[in-house]
Amino acid sequence: MEKGESAMPLIGVIDAGTRTVKFCVFRSQHTKEIIEHTIDITTYTPKEGWSEQDPKEILSAVRTCMENVVKNLGSESNKIVTLGITNQRETTIVWDKTTGEPLHNAIVWNDIRTNTTVDIILAKVPENNTNYFKPICGLPISPYFSAFKLKWLMHYVPQVKKAMKAKKCLFGTVDTWILWNLTGGVNGGKHITDVTNASRTFLMNIELLNWDPVLLHTFKIPPEILPEIRSSSEIYGKVAEGFPLEDKPISGILGNQQASLVGQSCMREGQAKNTYRSGCFLLYNTGTSRVQSTHGLVTTVAYKFGNTPAVYALEGSVAVAGAVMKWLRDNMGFIKDVQQDTESLAQEVFNTGDVYFVPAFKGLYAPYWTKDARGIICGLTAFSTKQHIIRAALEAVCFQTRDILEAMRKDCGIPLSKLHVDGKMTTNNLLMQLQADIGGTPVIRAQSQDITALGMATAAGAAEGIDVWDINPEERELVPSDTFLPTSTEDERDARYTKWKMAVQRSLGWSLTKKSSAMTEERYKLLASIPGSMYLIISFSLIALSQYLSKENL
Repeated sequence: MEKGESAMPLIGVIDAGTRTVKFCVFRSQHTKEIIEHTIDITTYTPKEGWSEQDPKEILSAVRTCMENVVKNLGSESNKIVTLGITNQRETTIVWDKTTGEPLHNAIVWNDIRTNTTVDIILAKVPENNTNYFKPICGLPISPYFSAFKLKWLMHYVPQVKKAMKAKKCLFGTVDTWILWNLTGGVNGGKHITDVTNASRTFLMNIELLNWDPVLLHTFKIPPEILPEIRSSSEIYGKVAEGFPLEDKPISGILGNQQASLVGQSCMREGQAKNTYRSGCFLLYNTGTSRVQSTHGLVTTVAYKFGNTPAVYALEGSVAVAGAVMKWLRDNMGFIKDVQQDTESLAQEVFNTGDVYFVPAFKGLYAPYWTKDARGIICGLTAFSTKQHIIRAALEAVCFQTRDILEAMRKDCGIPLSKLHVDGKMTTNNLLMQLQADIGGTPVIRAQSQDITALGMATAAGAAEGIDVWDINPEERELVPSDTFLPTSTEDERDARYTKWKMAVQRSLGWSLTKKSSAMTEERYKLLASIPGSMYLIISFSLIALSQYLSKENL
């Protein structure tokens, strides 16, 4: 430890991810965690495609992690001047504000139970246009976003209906749930979220940064259940009695992908980062300008520090990245250790043998936004081995990332000069080299696997009234990094990318029957409003048309 470091203030960060909850501590202006404690979170899958977590388990893990870090820091914990919260986004929690009890398990961001809810909303908009609301909220109609999960809870869970009728229901993403409890819960807890998390709900006006009345009306969501929207860097409240670090301020909230963007110091327009976790999340800083994508990306808030203008980003999300490696281990038995075996086995072959793997287990996110896709492996021959399939799974992560890079280039007109990367999967050197070769862009890997917490420490420490962190990247310690340069030719990567697109086309359309049955619900309502005589004419006409088509075998 250098002289003077011990006197520097400390910042604590609660990092509530999809698989783990962590509490860690940074010294001001330094990039390395000095201590951390992590707990795995249980994910429940009551039905295929469903994904749930227990909100009380998340909160208990936060408490335990904080207790362990404070205990191990000893008297040094007194130097913690503030806390920040970063979290998995879109995950939806509803609870009773009088008891503090969750009304249902949290519905996780990658849950697809809301497919029918999506179809009902689509049936209400002209030409079933998935982009109809993008000018308002920046997002396409998709089961990914919180409003659809909240609508499902309101429709199918009796406890939620009852609490809403009694005006006792509160909604929030994971950041809001943690903040409300940390600041007092039923005894005056702060019901707040920040602009980055609010921008992922499908309910916030992306320009005005408030809950949009048109969207609330569309989903029939009462505004009183929603948290107050604040900036990403300001003092929201203090830790309540009964928690570790009692009376310490909480001064920052960022969705985990936005926190990673800040942690990578992508603070200038035109800079981008990709985080490789169970999914992939690529954010491209567009400055204070809101770029409306015409190529399948979403417009989101990158961050807003205090009273300064909001900074925006284009985002492309990949639903299945690291999750496909877990599938190869748990479902197929191809590997035993995800971290070691995926790289070593994939290196036993020089290429995929022309095998392509589209891991659309829950549909495809950006830039396709289609929920009817399902996973496929194509190009198999009698000589294909599990090594070819494992390598094809790694390449699938890179091809999906290239899909997003191509869309960003079309939307912004300028290709990226380099791609900053982080996340657990980036320890795989082969994956990083494949990404550089398939994307044709140098890949800059932060040696810190996951710098989400660093970005959160930056925002919390920079808040007015805390002022222990200068957000200017030049003023802080640099994150050590490695560089992977492309070794393939443009013709080689374009030829392979063409085949990837062919494979994607073959993955589409596997769940169309579900869509058609769900969307008829709104059609039935329309027919029910037609006068009786006209209804009979339409019905007989449809029957006659059906019989004609049947005879023609069409």
